Amino acid sequence: MSIYDFQVNSIEGKPVSLSHYRGKVLLIVNTASRCGYSRQFADLQKLYEAYVKRGFEILGFSCNQFKGKEPGSNLEVQHYCEGSFGVTFPLFEKVEVRGPSAHPLFQYVTKQAPFQGFDAETSSGLWMRDFLWTQ
Repeated sequence: MSIYDFQVNSIEGKPVSLSHYRGKVLLIVNTASRCGYSRQFADLQKLYEAYVKRGFEILGFSCNQFKGKEPGSNLEVQHYCEGSFGVTFPLFEKVEVRGPSAHPLFQYVTKQAPFQGFDAETSSGLWMRDFLWTQ
């Protein structure tokens, strides 16, 4: 099994086989447009523009699991990301990325590269741990 065996839905609700991206370098990102890190959409877009012609793709999957930072509909997410950050890389429907209801793609990728934890010796590591696990 590989990621190319999965089917996901585009942010418009259309089925997309990840086999479409075979042979490309993929960055699969979990996003939340109302998060303090949403400014990173602009940097992701710059990265995408710099390397898309060389076979690089960013696949953005929004998720509302982390303190409700993606509350809108798929259409609202799409309009916000495109309008606020100029996003042109592919966006997909909201999914859950952890826990028993995680999308099968995220169940697969987290088994392939399990989470190693945060450095609890740093303030940012402690903050991120608390952000993710206190809901």
